[in-house]
Amino acid sequence: MANVLEIKDLHAGIDGKKILKGVNLTIKTGEVHAIMGPNGTGKSTLSSVIMGQPKFHVTSGDVLMDKESLLNMAVDERARKGIFLAYQYPAEVPGVTNSDFIRTAMKACSGKDVSLFSFIKNYEKACGELKMPEDLAHRYLNEGFSGGEKKRNEILQMKMLKPKFAILDEIDSGLDVDALRIVGENVSNMIDENLGCLLITHYERLLDYIQPDFVHIMINGRIVLTGGKELIAKIDQNGYDWVKEELGIEIEKEEDEEKTHVLLGSCAHNSGNK
Repeated sequence: MANVLEIKDLHAGIDGKKILKGVNLTIKTGEVHAIMGPNGTGKSTLSSVIMGQPKFHVTSGDVLMDKESLLNMAVDERARKGIFLAYQYPAEVPGVTNSDFIRTAMKACSGKDVSLFSFIKNYEKACGELKMPEDLAHRYLNEGFSGGEKKRNEILQMKMLKPKFAILDEIDSGLDVDALRIVGENVSNMIDENLGCLLITHYERLLDYIQPDFVHIMINGRIVLTGGKELIAKIDQNGYDWVKEELGIEIEKEEDEEKTHVLLGSCAHNSGNK
C-alpha cells in the first residue's frame, strides 16, 4: 500500500510576509513530482515548511502523511516518519565526520542500533555508486567539499537513510555535466514503491535523468498548472510568459527566496519546533 504525502490549502510565510498562498499537492510513493516556476514564488519555502523549518509560520492549511498531520511535529519527528530534505545549500559542520553523522542519523531515524560492519559495507557501496572520494568517511561533514561533492553527499545521505519521501531542492545547481548525470541516475534508481520524490528545479536537463510523473508550475505562492513532460519543453522554450497569457496570471515580483531561505541546521534531521 502506497504512503501518501498531502499538502492541503497551505498558507505560510516568514516575518509577516506571505509566501505560500494556498498550495495543494498530493504525492504517493512510487511517484516523482517536479515543481518549476520563476524565482521567489515559494518553491524552496514549500520544501522548508514540509520539513518543519520553525522560522516559517503556517497560517492555515495542513501537511499530512498517511492522513496524520505533521504540523505539530518537530523536524526530527518528521524525519523519523520518513521525510527527507536535500538542501540547495548544504551547511558545513566542522568536527563531525561524514560517516559518524550519517550513522548517527540512521540510528536516530530508525530507533535501532546500526551494525558497524553493515554500515561500512553499505556506505562504501553508496559512495562508489556516487563516485565519491575514498577519504569521504573521515572528512568533516561538507567542510572543504566542492559544490558538486556537497550535492552528491546529500544524495548519499538519502541512499543510506531510505526515506519514504525525498524533497530535492535544486540539487542540480552547481553540478557539471558528469556530476548531474551521476546524481540524476542515482536518484532515478531509488524511485520505487517505497519512495516518492518532490523535485524542485529550474532546469530541464535534470529531468532528462529523473523522469517526472507530474510537472507542476508554481507562481505567486500557488500551483497554477499541472501536466506532464510537455510542460517541461514548453518552459524550456518559452519561459513563463505564456502562463500569464494563457491563464491570465500576473507574475508578482517578490523578494528572491534565497534571501529568506533559512537552514534547519546541519541537515534535515536536526531537531526543531514549530
